[in-house]
Amino acid sequence: MKRLTTTFALAALLHAGLACAGVAVAPSDKNLSYTGRIDFSKPDAPVITWPNTAIAGNFTGTSLAVTLDDEKGKNYFNIFLDGDTASPLIIEAGQGTKKYDVAAGLAPGKHSFLITKRTEGEEGATVFRGLELADGGQMLAPPARLKRHIEFFGDSITSGMGDEAPMNGRDDVVRDKNSYLSYAGITARNLDAELHQTSQSGIGIMISWFPFTMPDFYDQLSAVGNNDTHWDFASWTPDVVVINLLQNDSWLIGEHHKLQPEPNDAQRVAAYETFVKRIRQLYPHAYIVCALGSMDATRAGSVWPGYIKSAVEDMHKNGDQRIDTVFFPFTGYGQHPRLKHQRNNAEILTAFIRKKMGW
Repeated sequence: MKRLTTTFALAALLHAGLACAGVAVAPSDKNLSYTGRIDFSKPDAPVITWPNTAIAGNFTGTSLAVTLDDEKGKNYFNIFLDGDTASPLIIEAGQGTKKYDVAAGLAPGKHSFLITKRTEGEEGATVFRGLELADGGQMLAPPARLKRHIEFFGDSITSGMGDEAPMNGRDDVVRDKNSYLSYAGITARNLDAELHQTSQSGIGIMISWFPFTMPDFYDQLSAVGNNDTHWDFASWTPDVVVINLLQNDSWLIGEHHKLQPEPNDAQRVAAYETFVKRIRQLYPHAYIVCALGSMDATRAGSVWPGYIKSAVEDMHKNGDQRIDTVFFPFTGYGQHPRLKHQRNNAEILTAFIRKKMGW
């Protein structure tokens, strides 16, 4: 826990102010590189909602500040400087428009930054208002975009709920949620792939812990609840799609019997297959990985992996050969996957995708 404690001590410094910067960088600056489903309807006020949404850039100057306008004051962001992904600075966003002095006293010359959203749509939207560099600083050409693309549709496991929490700690502390270190983020980096993470804690295919499901949610531009925004699927196309869903269905249907009339086995398979076929319709050339785990939906004797196998087998029979299954084994740990579980899941998935895609 020493590194995590140090990291969050640094977060407090981001409110204290470390330096005075003098060169404003607008969000529409051509040298900023964005990744994820971002609302650019106002180019100088892009709205960030999805976990693992990223902003990257290269610059000169001895300081860096970030200005955010956060809806609820509940979001957290990683900032990695000069490729040091082991030692992030963390912004604990306050509600409203605030400037966060991230770094001062940097050596003269070229530097890089990567900003990633740790949290989810349920923590609210954040408007990125731009950067400030030290007097004389300037933006440089952005980092090259990765050629491989991978998208994840998932729930809290994919979002990284509780992944930085102690093994004996609570699951629901927002600051312990870090999508960057979820198996999805790790897998994408292992494969040198650009990532879109379409995930929401508590969501299911047939039922969720709230009144909407992934079939209602998957096509939104904004991740803040169930809304009428629309993502342009033609604007970004994944080579690989990973779907890790049904964990919440397994609890709410299989254990708590909250969906009435309760769907039978055939109806559960059909509901899952309908969603996967919709993703196939959107991405006809992608390799689809239908995953589950590593929570108790994959425990010994669980019926839920069988539903996924049945759906994929049916799609195989109907001519779709670019689809397969991966199941992350249940370790017996009763809470959300912690970092070691996320890393193990990423290792399994990385190896599978490399084999299938020749990456």
